[in-house]
Amino acid sequence: MNVQIEAAQKITESLKKDPLVKAVVLKGSLGRNEGDEFSDLDLYCFVDPEKSDEFLEKRVEHLAVYRPMLFHESLFIIAPQIITVYDNLLHVDLFTVTEETFKTTDYFTVLYDPENILDQFKDLQHLTLSAEEAEYQAFDIGWFLFQYRKAWNRGNDIWAVEALHLMAKSLVRILLHRYAPHRAQLGMKDAMRSLPAEPLQALTDILENITPNKHEQAMRKTVGLMKAESLWLENALGEESDAYPFIRKMIEVLDGERVSN
Repeated sequence: MNVQIEAAQKITESLKKDPLVKAVVLKGSLGRNEGDEFSDLDLYCFVDPEKSDEFLEKRVEHLAVYRPMLFHESLFIIAPQIITVYDNLLHVDLFTVTEETFKTTDYFTVLYDPENILDQFKDLQHLTLSAEEAEYQAFDIGWFLFQYRKAWNRGNDIWAVEALHLMAKSLVRILLHRYAPHRAQLGMKDAMRSLPAEPLQALTDILENITPNKHEQAMRKTVGLMKAESLWLENALGEESDAYPFIRKMIEVLDGERVSN
């Protein structure tokens, strides 16, 4: 990880000289001390809200101190973000946040914090799903099985595959929510690390069959897994959940259907 360390040091040194910058932290796998030579560098830069626009204009200048870039692109997902890939193929994401917009999902390593503003966040770090997030992920399992059924009945194998892939992203978070709740936010990236052997094998069997020719097998395996987990899921989501009745309905419908295309 010498490449990532060198990049983090050079970019952080540049950011430290900028009076607009209040703090810099490292998140992602490197921030959790779980990174390897293939890890991206996820840097979060704290600024005051009224100075955010001014700082955004200077981000490329700071990133350029490391080495030549192949490309960079600005976007907004969880915060203003700039994606950079360098000529050595290192990928760096630089996020611009404030004390109000910083998300404490995931753990972080402090690189620069002269005013100790990160102290307020240290006890809030986590990778668990809230009850609302678990409900949302469970609902998406039902929703994409619903979308899958329509594609399957139409004979649209390509969209059927996509619907199952989207379903699987939520499925793995729900499996982690049960078997490794302290890692659930990581989703697919952490399945091989944190899921026990049996649910991991079930997930692998599903993913291996999400193809245009075999997606029905993937669906059947998903239905079998959801039936096996149904009691836990019902209890975990609670009586007021709309997600579980939706999933249960989709399991019942798909379990009894056969389609000849």
